Amino acid sequence: MSATSQKNRASRRVLAAAAGLATVGALVAAMPAGADDRGADRHGSGRTVDVQLLSFNDLHGNLEPPAGSAGSVTEKQADGTTKAIPAGGVEYLATSLRTAREGHPYSVTAAGGDMVGASPLLSGLFHDEPTIEALNGLDLDVSAVGNHEFDEGATELGRLQNGGCHPVEGCYEPGKTFEGADFPYLAANVTNEKTGKPVLKPYTVWKKDGVRIGFIGVTLEGTPNIVTANGVKGLKFHDEIETVNKYAKELDRQGVKSIVALIHEGGAPASTAYNYDCDSPGAGDGISGPIVDIAKGITPKVDALVTGHTHQAYVCTVPDPAGKPRMVTSASSFGKIYTDTTLTYDRRTKDIVRTSVRSANHVVRRDQAKATDMTALIARWNTLAAPIAGRPQGFIAADINGRGSTAPEKPLGNLIADAQLEGLAPADKGGAQLALMNPGGIRSDLVYAQSAGEGDGVVTYGEAFTVQPFTNMMNVVDLTGAQLITALQQQVSGSNEASPKILQVSRGLTYTLDMTKSGAARLVADSVKLNGAAIDPAASYRVAMNEFLAGGGDGFAALGQGTNKLVGPSDLDLFNAYLAAHSTASAPLAPPATDRITIIK
Repeated sequence: MSATSQKNRASRRVLAAAAGLATVGALVAAMPAGADDRGADRHGSGRTVDVQLLSFNDLHGNLEPPAGSAGSVTEKQADGTTKAIPAGGVEYLATSLRTAREGHPYSVTAAGGDMVGASPLLSGLFHDEPTIEALNGLDLDVSAVGNHEFDEGATELGRLQNGGCHPVEGCYEPGKTFEGADFPYLAANVTNEKTGKPVLKPYTVWKKDGVRIGFIGVTLEGTPNIVTANGVKGLKFHDEIETVNKYAKELDRQGVKSIVALIHEGGAPASTAYNYDCDSPGAGDGISGPIVDIAKGITPKVDALVTGHTHQAYVCTVPDPAGKPRMVTSASSFGKIYTDTTLTYDRRTKDIVRTSVRSANHVVRRDQAKATDMTALIARWNTLAAPIAGRPQGFIAADINGRGSTAPEKPLGNLIADAQLEGLAPADKGGAQLALMNPGGIRSDLVYAQSAGEGDGVVTYGEAFTVQPFTNMMNVVDLTGAQLITALQQQVSGSNEASPKILQVSRGLTYTLDMTKSGAARLVADSVKLNGAAIDPAASYRVAMNEFLAGGGDGFAALGQGTNKLVGPSDLDLFNAYLAAHSTASAPLAPPATDRITIIK
């Protein structure tokens, strides 16, 4: 970033003013006796100075407030009940961040990856240029890459970083060239297979008035398992712990003693409430998942971990390898939450006083003032998208929940699988007998209430795109009954055992999961039936699925063993065709029943 850009950014921050900060009580990283009690001067004139670290993750191009249940956060009340609070949208995120920065001359804003990818039409239609522009306006200082930053490959990620118009579609606005991100994307553990060098910067150092804080950015090592093969072609993804430790040592040799790791991998708190105390009864007791082991393995040279990927909100202390508590945070997703962390910097040691680290998650409420520059940005891109986005595709009688559903079997998942089966069942289209849909590919709900004047119950192209933004091509393949049963076992075993990925299935396919058991035994094998007949392990079945699943993505190696592949239309085309065929204004589509998967708990 140029000195001029830094100066302009500082000026914007000084001038920024807004209202409506939502706060929760700060959580303090408990430490043994001897904690530093000298007090920090946030203005930096004393030995210590408080540096404010604002962070968020998994925005996924959600510039407008997310629709339906995906657009709220759960808040635990004093009496133990929970309350859903509408949240998110960059107009409000900008206001929240700008308000939070007031009175904090030492403030840095960082992100934990997946800023783009799987984006709603407003951003996805333009290859996420609107989101990068918005992040520049939010004064983002640094971001790790996430797996979705690789959806369109390393070359496109490089364009988002460095600017330039799209190589195929060109420039979207006359006389304007896309300038790229004015913050560094960090990809320390992603290297070019041929050169062995990181595809982007591995780390950066934030500096102000002698204060230096290093940021190392990594994505999950398993990115190739959850991104299409084309997206990660020519790339190698390395171990998160080894990579962070390597560059922490390098920063330390350069005299940078204060280090934050931005890690696009996360955990699962015991409660979905953003203000849940996950250090109860003891430090880190309320969180599980991959980030716990990662946090325990990362060198004590790293002072705090900003995480993501799991779309959860948590503020936890997890012990480092020396046994000392260290802050690990995540801010949900879609811009609904941001984290405010205080890092007390000691000018003599050049390190963070770990005993003084405090952190809390805050809701990006929609009852505060909108940031007018973000309102103008959204309006400008919406004008460009309107001819496509507003086209009606079908009609629904009520909300059909997908992303916002916490149930293993989702109404929208059934609808999507049914659309794929119907479109690919004809003999000349593939002869599909059943369809499978990965739950992570369902990015939103279908919401009955109108969003842009189209009328209640109308599903527009933009809304359908938001549900299925990847535009994956559909495949129909031969799988044996044994392979199909193995795939259903892989939902709840192997890499998916700790956090099951329940495939959404088309009508006619039924089975039972016994979650009281472990691993592959969770699938009640003789319960798997197609149209009432038991699956024959030796028989061959034509199975429809998107190209991501057909490549063995999400840990479904058995689905990658299909033969006699036929490539069909995109998943979005089939979804829209189904809506058009099965709904009218006078006979809208009702949410499908969820009676295909039986769960024993």
